[in-house]
This record gives sequence, C-alpha cells and structure tokens, in this order.
Amino acid sequence: MRMKIEGCLQLIIGPMFSGKSTELIRRIHRYQHAKLDCLVVKYLFDTRHSEEMLSTHDKVFVEAMPVQTLAEVRPFLDDYDVIGIDEGQFYPDLVEFCQDAANRGKVVVVAALDATFERKAFDNVVELIPTSEQVIKLNAICSSCGQDAAFTRRLVADKTLELIGGIEMYEPRCRQCFSLN
Repeated sequence: MRMKIEGCLQLIIGPMFSGKSTELIRRIHRYQHAKLDCLVVKYLFDTRHSEEMLSTHDKVFVEAMPVQTLAEVRPFLDDYDVIGIDEGQFYPDLVEFCQDAANRGKVVVVAALDATFERKAFDNVVELIPTSEQVIKLNAICSSCGQDAAFTRRLVADKTLELIGGIEMYEPRCRQCFSLN
C-alpha cells in the first residue's frame, strides 16, 4: 500500500559534523520504504567524496542529482513525492523552490547549515523556519571540550563564504570554546 502524503517542509539545521546529512538520508530511506518516489539533490561543487552521490562524513552514500541551482530540479518535480536537499545554504533559490514544491504537495526535506563560520545566519535557511512544519536543530560534539557544539569554527585563514571542506578545514565548537585556538 502506498502512503498518502501532503506537502510539507522539514528543515534540519546545525553546525558541521552534527549529522544533518545522516538525518536527511535516514528520512529518505524511510520514505522509500513507504514506496514513495524520492529525489536527493546535492550541491554541484561539493565533490569531496563523489560527484554523483551524497555522502556523510561517516562515508554513508546515497544516489543524488548534483545541481548548482534548484531550478534545475523543477523539470523533474512531478516525477517525485519527496525531495531531499543537502547543503541547502548554498542554493540562491532555496526559499522559492521549497515553498513551491511543498505547495504542490511534495515533502521537502532540507539539510543545511544555519550559520556561517563567523556565526552569521544563512538568510535563505533562516527564512524557511516560519513556513516549515518541522525544524530540527542538531548539535555536534565540541572538538575542544566534548560538550554539545552549536557552532562551526573554520581552521584556515580563508574568509571566502563558500569554502567546501571537511575536518581538515572546520571543527565543531561550543560557545565557550568557539574563540579558543
């Protein structure tokens, strides 16, 4: 029996290494088990582990469509019940796409950083909060003291906003340890 769905927006936010992509993949697998057609979208320039697969830092992989903007997904929207979007903060058309897809009856699951390495909000992500049916804020583990970490600290001097990397460039930090070297 096929599950009946209604359009909704689920937002999974938090710092790097908090399990956002893992939670996105878990939800996609759950919807697939319910016999729903799912599409996972990954950011085109995130090629750390694979060009055509979304992967977690724990090396869990799922097939994904690499795109630079979510407008590239629109022609396929009618073919799917569920759209999973990883690294949502990188898409300039995130808000418009998510609202349109959810209003058209799609389940939209977005995993995204809520803030930059300077603890400034990603406006497109924060703008989704009031129109989301569900918002989950995950924490990582502070790499300095082991407490819950809500922030991402950049380890390299580059100030570019979009700098894709892993543990070699970023680490999770709690409030008390964020400013420590």
